[in-house]
Amino acid sequence: MKTVFCIGELLIDFVAEKQGDDLSKASLFTKKPGGAPANVACAISKLGGKSSFIGAVGVDPFGKYLLRVLEENGVDISQAQRTKSFTTLAFVSLAEDGERDFVFSRGADKELSYDPEISKQFKGNMVHLGAATALLGGSLETAYKNYFKDAQTNKAFISFDPNFRGDLWKGQEKIFIKKCLAFIKKAHLCKFSLEEAQLLSGKKDLFACCDYLHRIGTQIITITLGAEGTLLSTSNSKQTIRSIRVKPVDTTGAGDAFIGCLLQQLSTLQNPSKSITNTGEVAKMVEIANKAGAITTTDYGAIPSLPDQKKLLAFK
Repeated sequence: MKTVFCIGELLIDFVAEKQGDDLSKASLFTKKPGGAPANVACAISKLGGKSSFIGAVGVDPFGKYLLRVLEENGVDISQAQRTKSFTTLAFVSLAEDGERDFVFSRGADKELSYDPEISKQFKGNMVHLGAATALLGGSLETAYKNYFKDAQTNKAFISFDPNFRGDLWKGQEKIFIKKCLAFIKKAHLCKFSLEEAQLLSGKKDLFACCDYLHRIGTQIITITLGAEGTLLSTSNSKQTIRSIRVKPVDTTGAGDAFIGCLLQQLSTLQNPSKSITNTGEVAKMVEIANKAGAITTTDYGAIPSLPDQKKLLAFK
């Protein structure tokens, strides 16, 4: 089984449950662990895979809490860093249907320092890059790009999720697109939301989105479509794989659960980069990953709601 190195942010989500999707009207918040790459790492380990988190938190109580949560969920935190800056926070307000409004208060995540020794561990393994805050400049972006190069040099399997956050990129969407395309060009697997696929391709039609992004370079594209399932696309095949029906209460982390479950399955293969050319095999994996994503929406908070194998198998 291969280790999946998940690189990016780890933060606290302060969640206002059932108070509408207008954050300005929320008054009560509950502390939840979060951050897309950290969610993915936990999703992998909870399903029996091996994951390692590379990111930075503060030396404050929130940072201590987050690292403890990852460790309790089976994630290797030996590569995580702690800085003097305050741990990054996100404030999220949720409507009854699980839709959300959120804003970031950035701190320690942006101070991740590049460690060239880590790259030796990439060989024969997998690297997942979640870009929610990683492309906003500073030390984190430098480290992120270096690890991306190291993953290529060591012939690791590369997964990329742009994790577009509109409030972080207002008025700078063209910069975000340009930066993401460099990763899409070299990634074996890319996971997009519908909004991200349309933004990054400049197309509205989903098939046209995929054709454009394949021409950039990525081999496998998954576009998560919520209750409608996931569009799985290769250079010569496209199919929408349905999801299970659930009553969502919080959509936070659903996409992370999906890609984490997909990567966990791929990590059990001897040669994931070769196996993804077998569309039938990947389609079966996506069907299971859809299920993991749907289950995650049935409870509050990303990491606490991620299913383990027992729950995944039991959920109909």
